[in-house]
Amino acid sequence: MFEIGIDLVDLETLNQKRTEVLINRLLSDEEKIIYNDITDKTRQLTFLGGRFSAKEALFKAFKQGDKTANYRDFTVLNDEVGAPYFVDNHFLSGYTIKLSITHTKHYASAVVLLIKNK
Repeated sequence: MFEIGIDLVDLETLNQKRTEVLINRLLSDEEKIIYNDITDKTRQLTFLGGRFSAKEALFKAFKQGDKTANYRDFTVLNDEVGAPYFVDNHFLSGYTIKLSITHTKHYASAVVLLIKNK
């Protein structure tokens, strides 16, 4: 069994709402370290938008879920070739997750394929 989730984020709208409170709400501790190390403000915004979009796509793939998770419970990192992936945690055990993130000057988008392990 599998589910698909997709999300699109308007980066200008996100930028207008970008505050420390929002960043702390959306990013895990590990992601915040990476975010804070990015010196280019445009790259920071696409990083934030991509992570937000990825987590929204994941929530959509889960449909209802257990309603106890929040954005900070999930971490998206990049592997050695730059491909994004969700760090495994107790919410994700029992699933294989495929993730793709893309962004342009104006938008960030993510697609999640959530596969239930047998």
